[in-house]
Amino acid sequence: MSRLGKMPISLPKQVEIKATKENRLLIKGPKGSAELQLPLGLTLKIEDNMAGLERDETICTEGADHGLYRSLLKNCIIGVSEGYEVKLTLIGVGYRANVQGDKLDLQVGFSHPTAIPIPKTLQVLVDKGTAISIKGINKQEVGQFAATVRAVKPPEPYKGKGIRYENEYVRKKEGKAAKGKA
Repeated sequence: MSRLGKMPISLPKQVEIKATKENRLLIKGPKGSAELQLPLGLTLKIEDNMAGLERDETICTEGADHGLYRSLLKNCIIGVSEGYEVKLTLIGVGYRANVQGDKLDLQVGFSHPTAIPIPKTLQVLVDKGTAISIKGINKQEVGQFAATVRAVKPPEPYKGKGIRYENEYVRKKEGKAAKGKA
């Protein structure tokens, strides 16, 4: 048995889970709904507001899938009940962002416009032109979109200018001026 896979997940009161015949789980909550396809050999068991996945050892011999799908189920439950949010900060003179329709427009020192299409399932807010907040119910989509935005202009190591996560620490190098001091 997988150590993580056999641990139960507590269900919030407003979250419902339904299992279909094709081993597909439908998870509904106040923020929206999500789907999860379970592999053969894993089944959902719900007892007094606790959900767990049980593995049939004759069909599903790998314990890694057990722990993986338990984590995916937990992420879906958290997503439909609380949601996920990633915050990014633009650091640099003249760096700003704004939402124009279904695109995130970034002005980060390039001569060309940088517009990133926003997925329909995500909500992007820009505060004061330099703080970007990405919200959604799917943890993977929120994280992937945040990584895509950050990849446009990652923080550089000399002045720290660029797009960074809210609490990210950028270790700075000393540069040419430090060479003569040694």
